[in-house]
Amino acid sequence: MTVTLLAGTLYLRTLAPTVLYQDFPGMSDSAMLQATVAVLGIGHPTGYPTYTMIGKLFTYLPVGDMAYRVNLLSAFSGAAAVLFTYLAGLRLTGRAVAAAVGALSFGLAPVFWGQAVIAEVYTMNAALISLELWLLLAWRDARREGLLLLFALVSGLALTHHVTSALLVPVGLAFVFAVDRHALARWKLLLRGAGLFLAGLLSYLYLPLRAATEPPLNEADPSTPGRFLMLVTGGGYVQRQLVDDGGSGSGAGARQLVIDALGRMYERLTGEYFLGQFPVVLMLVGVVGIGSLLFRDRSAALLLGIPFAGWSVHGLLYTFVDFYVFFIPAYLVFGLFVARGAGFALRGMENVAGSGCSRMALAGALPVAALSVILIVTPLLEAPETYRAVDRSGDYRGREIIDTVARKAEPGATVLHHRSNLWYMVLVEQRRRDLTLVDPFNTAWVRHTDMVWPAPVDRKEAAARYGTDDETGVETARKASRRGPVYLLNQDGLDTSAFERAGFEVRPAGENGILYRLVPEDRG
Repeated sequence: MTVTLLAGTLYLRTLAPTVLYQDFPGMSDSAMLQATVAVLGIGHPTGYPTYTMIGKLFTYLPVGDMAYRVNLLSAFSGAAAVLFTYLAGLRLTGRAVAAAVGALSFGLAPVFWGQAVIAEVYTMNAALISLELWLLLAWRDARREGLLLLFALVSGLALTHHVTSALLVPVGLAFVFAVDRHALARWKLLLRGAGLFLAGLLSYLYLPLRAATEPPLNEADPSTPGRFLMLVTGGGYVQRQLVDDGGSGSGAGARQLVIDALGRMYERLTGEYFLGQFPVVLMLVGVVGIGSLLFRDRSAALLLGIPFAGWSVHGLLYTFVDFYVFFIPAYLVFGLFVARGAGFALRGMENVAGSGCSRMALAGALPVAALSVILIVTPLLEAPETYRAVDRSGDYRGREIIDTVARKAEPGATVLHHRSNLWYMVLVEQRRRDLTLVDPFNTAWVRHTDMVWPAPVDRKEAAARYGTDDETGVETARKASRRGPVYLLNQDGLDTSAFERAGFEVRPAGENGILYRLVPEDRG
């Protein structure tokens, strides 16, 4: 509990205080998630129905603004992930110190901590995965069928949140078979488990049911079976990844694909996001833990090793620039390897100290205590530096963006933006609903709706009416300028060259560099 309170306190101290903003790739989705949760909308693939519904409950908390409450869900989920990692480590080692070392090493990893302070889905995914692992390890110790049934329910629920958790379903079954092969022969248990797994999947019903009510945010529009499957499987991302990889199907194309993948894997393996998340000492302790599992606990090695390998390879091969967040489940498992290695080291020290006379044994307890302190302190040594790196407690840029647009944009104007917190401004805060918000940037491959406010039009209609098929934004600016003033929101480093080449004059709207007026050449 102390470890959980420590991690939770750090997350709360560094938590973003209000609405966030689109900042690629670190916060590509945070601003949209805050708005989506607040209005019970439907977000980008894979829909995240469980996150949306639980997040909506958090919006009723009497603290901060609506956006802060959504951020709180990430901090709470992060602390829950640390708790279940500790409990799983305790089952794995039988030692509180070792379990605490593993949980802290994971909870204080920079990438995970950074996700616990913004509105994002990855800490909840870690919480559900760690809960699944703990349930399986607890079942191995207690052999209570209720724990297996609860695992089945949580597995279904976890799948509705993030598809990466699907790996634990076959691995979990293999683990149960390795521990007690007769358990899977009990047909009543299998039927009840299958029923609870399906019950966990019921969260998916939120997507088509909510889509039928035409919610104010419905990015992927799962109103048909094809779109529903595309949404929940992340099929749009798969399509984009294939396009990014550039596989042509030819021999030369396939060879280049392999070369690119190998280069990407090497770069990420040696970079900060794979080896740099744990102190070197704990990396070595984790390697010892892997060896201990392989030689002394084959069933746990199966349960942890296969998911660790699978999630690591997924992160290494993923082509999008935010690949590092997909390492988080692998970080979690490595935290359990660290716990196992710490337990092995403590046990070895105790065996050495326990040999000989009682006086020598008493003196030998001091090295054991010293080793315990060293192991506990090691993950804390880099915490101050990580604190400074991930701290968003003073980040009010999202609020500044909304206030600037609300003050500077002329009545009835059009603002060009990309997945920004302006959705939060008009839908949640009910401000500047006279504006037309158009997103012509990077819309063609996943999004079906939500490119325009307030018109609830699909991609085809948005292209015809607002020119959103031109991803430079120039056609949108041309059409909008015939109706009134046009502005461009500064995101991800402003590049106005396309507008300038098209004859627009780009004028700052204020002194903070957030909003720019696009003036057509004939009105300059």
